Amino acid sequence: MTEFDAGRHILPRPDNHRSPTVAMDVHDQETAFTPIGPVPAPEGAPNVVIVLVDDLGFGTSSAFGGPCEMPAAERLADNGLRYSRFHVTALCSPTRQALLTGRNHHSVGMGGTTEMTTAAPGYNGFRPRSAATMAQILQGNGYSTAAFGKWHQTPPREISPVGPFDRWPTGEGFDTFYGFMGAEMNHWYPLLYQGTTPVEPDRRPEDGYHLSEDLVDHAIDWVRTQRTLTPDRPFFTYLALGAAHAPLHVGQEWQEKYRGRFDHGWDRQRELTLERQKDLGVVPEEAELAPWAEGVPHWDELSDNQRRLSARFMETFAAFTEHADVQVGRFLDALEELGELDDTIVLYILGDNGASGEGGIEGTIVEHRLGHGVVDDPDEMIDHIDEIGGPLSYPIAPAGWALALNTPYQWTKQVASHFGGTRDGMILHWPRGVPERGGLRHQFSHVIDVLPTILDCAGIPAPFSVDGVPQQPIEGTSMQHTLTDPDAPEHRRTQYFEMCGNRGIYHNGWMAVTRHGVPWEMVPDKDRRFADDVWELYDIDHDWSQAHDLADEHPEKLRRLQDLFLIEAAKYQVFPLDDRVTERENPAVAGRIDLLGERTSITYRAGMRRFTEETTLNVKNRSHSITADVDLPEADAEGVIISQGGRFGGWSLYVTGGRPAYAYNYFGMNLYTARGERPLPPGRHEIRLEFGYDGGGLGKGGTAVLLVNGEKHATGRVEQTIPYYFSFDETLDVGVDLSTPVTDDYPALDNEFTGTIHTVRIDLDDESATSSEFDGGLHRRVMGAQ
Repeated sequence: MTEFDAGRHILPRPDNHRSPTVAMDVHDQETAFTPIGPVPAPEGAPNVVIVLVDDLGFGTSSAFGGPCEMPAAERLADNGLRYSRFHVTALCSPTRQALLTGRNHHSVGMGGTTEMTTAAPGYNGFRPRSAATMAQILQGNGYSTAAFGKWHQTPPREISPVGPFDRWPTGEGFDTFYGFMGAEMNHWYPLLYQGTTPVEPDRRPEDGYHLSEDLVDHAIDWVRTQRTLTPDRPFFTYLALGAAHAPLHVGQEWQEKYRGRFDHGWDRQRELTLERQKDLGVVPEEAELAPWAEGVPHWDELSDNQRRLSARFMETFAAFTEHADVQVGRFLDALEELGELDDTIVLYILGDNGASGEGGIEGTIVEHRLGHGVVDDPDEMIDHIDEIGGPLSYPIAPAGWALALNTPYQWTKQVASHFGGTRDGMILHWPRGVPERGGLRHQFSHVIDVLPTILDCAGIPAPFSVDGVPQQPIEGTSMQHTLTDPDAPEHRRTQYFEMCGNRGIYHNGWMAVTRHGVPWEMVPDKDRRFADDVWELYDIDHDWSQAHDLADEHPEKLRRLQDLFLIEAAKYQVFPLDDRVTERENPAVAGRIDLLGERTSITYRAGMRRFTEETTLNVKNRSHSITADVDLPEADAEGVIISQGGRFGGWSLYVTGGRPAYAYNYFGMNLYTARGERPLPPGRHEIRLEFGYDGGGLGKGGTAVLLVNGEKHATGRVEQTIPYYFSFDETLDVGVDLSTPVTDDYPALDNEFTGTIHTVRIDLDDESATSSEFDGGLHRRVMGAQ
């Protein structure tokens, strides 16, 4: 090891040795000073691009035999390598944390999504500083770094104007970030960040705006700038698109391409996909379709309306997926134009988990409804079929399609026990380093293997210390040896899996698994104990798709694997197992720190905006008041004083035609409005909303009373309220309603208050739904946004 290479083990690398000063006068200085500059990358180090798409599934992409046309993925695969046994964690945040750190997700505190964090070490949502990210390591070794798109790794209470910002992308090794911080985003009306600064697009859907296109535009601009200013410096681009996670948002022109293509249904689609997978060689000829998931109807069991709706949901999903992939193709074109594509390692990971079954049996045009146990009636949804995919919808597809998109495997996202939740296609393209074109690789690998593979290809050692913190071992193993040898031995002989209590263990060609819950289950059995779960056993070397359970035939083999799971789970901080989902959305129940603590009052001022649900008071399930101190202009006042949420759930206090008003939007199903009958005179006023909650449990109704200067102006009933969350992507804003509007009483985007806001105060009454009521309420597995 050279002295220069040894220095790469400590990041940031110590300053270069400086020449001594030997003269008072610069003209007498005989020894030249060494200029201080950035750390150079290893000579010949390639660029790195990781493209991660969301909620796809092994049998989704045309590059792996699926029905969704992905020309960019095919282009890379036909000129690179397809990895057929690549595994992820079965959920969004955990996969992303594992990908960027090279450690198992529990080892770095991400046993669930950021919204589900607890105080337990494996589930607290805090990446330890002893596990530096890929971006930090590459940045410390001379790379320019940038992230675009979905992040979903920062604790929710830290996504606020006060930070802290060390767990934001720009605090975790990325020079640049443009994208969204949470689980999902409206692709027509997104709320984004440039670095740590909130930004909104300057165009709208009617102007041709779409988030996937916007993200790639920014990625292209960034790479072009890097090549112009620093052509000798390699770059790392992390492009994490929001597609094809709900909401499924894409233009009608893309959907039209798929009209009628899925009328044959999900059962037939599985058969068609398996045939194509065998033709491509991504599964062996003897591979079988795994058993169908219990409780999900077959296509011929659906009504006519159910089939029409389900086909439209799938058309939308496929169009959304293809549209996203075409944007990836634009990014590849830009690299090729710059002459960089051949010297860039492109890893295209076709899913951070399996396809999502969180749309339930029917699917829905508004995803948040399912998160609260509200199931859309197909005979009512059919009247809105043409809205699916557009700005008036927030859709997610039925579970039957998820099962088809995970062909040939069992189950879906969340279910870490079976490959339907954990096995996704992965493509590696690097013409300079991989001479083979269209190759197949069948070695068992895992997302934690990506980081060590990148480091090996770049000639960069894993650091011993980063920012003065000794580093915990990287738990992934490099796949570099497989790049040039299709028959290279497997380095990953053992791998545990766990998510929401679903768990499995792979070891030397065998896999023991146990499924604890069902993603689309409306009311799972809360009395079910982990000890009661039934384990299955599969000989993966001879049963590619986990189609034949051998637990009864090999009980000793099963017992040894169960013991091995206990050993691995203890090693990587998996215990205690935690199957709570909805409950963990509540910080008090989850046991994590609440940003606002025990506060029951908060005062906002004009211009404050973009407060997520974990960074503002929770007005749900309790009486509360909203008091605004405002000045009204001479002309009739218009616009929003304060709002939370949007078209698919939320509330707003606003003025329309000079009249005060309050609207409560129940999942886009019912809109309850209290509106004053007469315009208010100009001048200073106190506009107050008093909400009297009925009590008696979660999601009950209440009475809204509007007062101006203490005088009652309107009263209205709100028959139902939203118990758990208004939105995963929309926020609380003062003086405006960003993204989608709570009510059509004012327009989207152009709804800023025309008067002056001095203060807006929210006060919570002492009485509220208790933690025990929360535990005893709906227990729908709220994972559609994960």
